Amino acid sequence: MPEGREDRDWQRLDKWLWCARFMKARGDCAAFVARGSVRINRQATDKPHAKLRVGDVLTVPLRDEVRVIRVAALALRRGPASEARLLYEEIEEAGIASEDSPRASFGG
Repeated sequence: MPEGREDRDWQRLDKWLWCARFMKARGDCAAFVARGSVRINRQATDKPHAKLRVGDVLTVPLRDEVRVIRVAALALRRGPASEARLLYEEIEEAGIASEDSPRASFGG
């Protein structure tokens, strides 16, 4: 596969997480992935070089929450936060009780 296809058809997971500003340093992103914390399309990975494509769904445990996001675009560079936010869209987990659900309002 030609080298020039990276960043056009796919992108390394650690690089994408860094460009999307999930962590400050790319090395931190690589170490985070290497611990096996991230899932791509529900499959756990410990490979920072895993190929990420537009449409993939990531499950990322950060701090006290688990974020589920869909990759909307591959990064051309690590830009400002406003640009990084355009690289993904948040997905609300099915089955999580919301304030409007009967289960959430049950007082028992």
